[in-house]
Amino acid sequence: MTSIKLLTKPLYQRSKIFQSFRGKAGKPTEFGAKLSVSCVDNYVFLDRISWSNFNESRDLKEQVEKFKMLYGCYPESIHVDKIYRTRENRAWCKERGIRISGPKLGRPPKNISQQDKKQALDDERFRNVIEGKFGQAKRRFSLNLVMTKLPETSETSIAITFLVVNLSTLLRQFLSLFFSLFLENKTDELFARHYIK
Repeated sequence: MTSIKLLTKPLYQRSKIFQSFRGKAGKPTEFGAKLSVSCVDNYVFLDRISWSNFNESRDLKEQVEKFKMLYGCYPESIHVDKIYRTRENRAWCKERGIRISGPKLGRPPKNISQQDKKQALDDERFRNVIEGKFGQAKRRFSLNLVMTKLPETSETSIAITFLVVNLSTLLRQFLSLFFSLFLENKTDELFARHYIK
């Protein structure tokens, strides 16, 4: 199953103040770069870094087309934040046979089938991966501690952080494969010795 997860998050930078007026309840102002990130097979792709406000929903088509260019086909499904679920994006995805996560537009139905409930739950679980990648980048790889002064060096620092996140994923996969093959060979040797005696 090929799918893509998209998320945009503000990144709080401590040294240089770049204000964004978002108008959110509780936090009307955010500071730092705004990142648009996609996640495919647990690898994170940094699609856009901006120091000013932008509407994330406009990035969907470009990110999906990049996916098609890399993998040769459109993803089966896209798991996105609420802001990406516009009428235009839904129609665009429907034309290409891509299922977009989340509830349909309009009034919610009174009776929801068990299959639709299960699908919605699976979509949310699947989307949690990108949230986890942001948490990993902030806590383990210090994405929330970017201290550079110039926007260019901050962008480089952010990009390097996501590179290290991907290298960590690659290393984990390599070590899992290595140990599974290593342990499989060792158990075969143990059984062979046991039967020889």
